[in-house]
Amino acid sequence: MTDNAVVLNEHTTNEQAQAETHPACRFSIAPMLDWTDRHCRYFHRLLSGHTQLYTEMVTTGAIIHGKGDYLAYNEEEHPLVLQLGGSNPAELAHCAKLAQERGYDEVNINVGCPSDRVQNGRFGACLMGEAELVAQGVAAMREVVDIPVSVKTRIGIDDQDSYEFLTDFIGIVSEKGGCKDFTIHARKAWLSGLSPKENREIPPLDYPRVYQLKRDFPHLTMAINGGVKTMEEIEAHLQHMDGVMVGREAYQNPYLLAEIDQRLFGSSDPVKKRREIVEAMYPYIERQLAEGTYLNHVTRHMLGLFQNMPGARQWRRHISENAHKPGSGIEVLEQALAKIPAHLDV
Repeated sequence: MTDNAVVLNEHTTNEQAQAETHPACRFSIAPMLDWTDRHCRYFHRLLSGHTQLYTEMVTTGAIIHGKGDYLAYNEEEHPLVLQLGGSNPAELAHCAKLAQERGYDEVNINVGCPSDRVQNGRFGACLMGEAELVAQGVAAMREVVDIPVSVKTRIGIDDQDSYEFLTDFIGIVSEKGGCKDFTIHARKAWLSGLSPKENREIPPLDYPRVYQLKRDFPHLTMAINGGVKTMEEIEAHLQHMDGVMVGREAYQNPYLLAEIDQRLFGSSDPVKKRREIVEAMYPYIERQLAEGTYLNHVTRHMLGLFQNMPGARQWRRHISENAHKPGSGIEVLEQALAKIPAHLDV
């Protein structure tokens, strides 16, 4: 057997393993820089057992050269995807291998973030203009791991926003890179002139374009992202797509996740009440406090739990004003919970 044949066999084995272990993910939460930490993910996992969670984007440089442990997570977080920022195929492959060794369920390349800092590092949305390089990165990762390798991207960048540009990108990355899984943010990105926040709001959403992309690439697994806020919208998108990714709404109104298991995954478990979720966080918070974590590092992710409910403002205010204080503990949450009217079955 030739060396080429050995490589081909290994690659085929990887493809088979990836296909067998990665059913289409119906629902996931978008990673958000400086927000989607392990405390946030633990909290989200309490709300939904089936939702696919992502880490915030971690650069390959941070993983390879940084002093901290950028791959740390709680075992309860699975299924969990590591999102990487980078463009060097060898570095991406190295980090993907580390991710598999640490037990991550999938590795994702960020080809959607438009911030200046990300562009300067030659990753994020600017990579839409370098489809061949993205394909090389995906191929390099797939050579060394059995877990799925996916790409999260936009529908275009700057004036390169034609449907042909988008299909060329998807075609090159899927055919030359072997990528089978894509999440498409249904907005283009402006690489200059707009902040990351503005890039999430100003470029118009184009859901029909993403639906058409799925029709034109039926063999690929595709999820849609951008502007999704309600369960009804999620279910409507699933009439056209394999999956839906929700971003800001999951952070601002996390109780949206409470019905996901029942509505999308057929769970027969009762929907958890908000009070139950708060109390279920207590043991985790106690462990984190014992390890030196500040209370507000965990509770900041819980502020929106009672959104649109009586007492929600008092809940948020009490936590915001007290969780940062030295020595703050579970009593802050207990006091905040007492601000919610007792007669409400929440």
